[in-house]
Amino acid sequence: MKRLLITALTLLFVGPLVGCIVKDDAGQDSQLRQRGQRPASDADPTPTPRPAPDAAITVPDAGPPSGPPPIACGDTRCNGEETCESCPDDCGECPMSCGDGACDDGETCRTCPDDCGRCDPCGNGRCDNEETCGSCPQDCGRCETCGDGQCSADEDCTSCAVDCGLCQTCGDGRCSDDESCAGCPEDCGGCVTCGDGFCRDQDGEDCLACPADCGVCPSCGDGECDEETESCFVCPGDCGECEGCGDRICNGNEDCSSCRQDCGVCSVCGNGICEEDDFESCVNCPRDCGQCEVTSCRQIVTCVFTCFDLGSRPPMISLACIGECTARGCADVQFFVDQVVSCAIGTIGGGGPPVGGFAGILTECSDELEACYRVSCPPTP
Repeated sequence: MKRLLITALTLLFVGPLVGCIVKDDAGQDSQLRQRGQRPASDADPTPTPRPAPDAAITVPDAGPPSGPPPIACGDTRCNGEETCESCPDDCGECPMSCGDGACDDGETCRTCPDDCGRCDPCGNGRCDNEETCGSCPQDCGRCETCGDGQCSADEDCTSCAVDCGLCQTCGDGRCSDDESCAGCPEDCGGCVTCGDGFCRDQDGEDCLACPADCGVCPSCGDGECDEETESCFVCPGDCGECEGCGDRICNGNEDCSSCRQDCGVCSVCGNGICEEDDFESCVNCPRDCGQCEVTSCRQIVTCVFTCFDLGSRPPMISLACIGECTARGCADVQFFVDQVVSCAIGTIGGGGPPVGGFAGILTECSDELEACYRVSCPPTP
């Protein structure tokens, strides 16, 4: 009875455990067959040991990323060849309408190159293959043919204003990035050396940039204001005086060439040019005009009478002109010329023209004239 009880207990507890072991082995065999493997047996060779889980695994070095980063991207300025596609950090995200085939809604070549086309590479600091000195002087430099009087195919108003005329933006009152004192003095002011009496090519001076030193361009004075090359700044004779000229204050863009009333004349003693139209003579600038020759009283009086404008009301008398004429005589001649001038001014002192014009002056001042004509100057040593 005791043996029977032990057998029953053994079957009760050990039986299920053996069944589980057998079932698990069968399951493993089934899984191995599904994976294309077969269960290991006593006849199989010893399996290759697997590396320990913590063993180091060597991965080949991929090296640094290839290609340089986008040029200037990240500097907060959308410039060069950057667009919303290549550098949204600088140019912003492309608009929602970008890609619809129409360049509208504020889209530009930078905010939507797909619709508006790629931006002009001019200005990126590199003279690319399709750029030349004529199409992009900012990158390729100024053309050497500029100044030959002909606007060549590779020249334009930006690269060579003296040949092709001023750009249309010149004169809008703003000195743009593509404007300078040489190309657009009306907006940017005259160059530093402009007005010193010397026309310097190396400083970009020419008849357009600095008429005060280089003279007006050949077309100036024909009575027609050519908007391509002329303006009130470079040719007031054709285009009229600039606004503000005549207030007796030389300021802004005014200079001796654009507003003589406010800024005076452009003559510069010492530049090797006797600028007679600008009141330069042997008296005030012998360095340019040579030494004056001592003249007779009769010659000086004839010169003085050219300083009288009897046709105006009242008659106008240029004291500067009288001084210029008188300065060419010796001391005695100057004294007697002064007597003639005083008499002539007294003759027209009433404000109206003298009776008989100059003939009346000669009659009234005959005694002073006779005394002056008898004076002679000592010969020049």
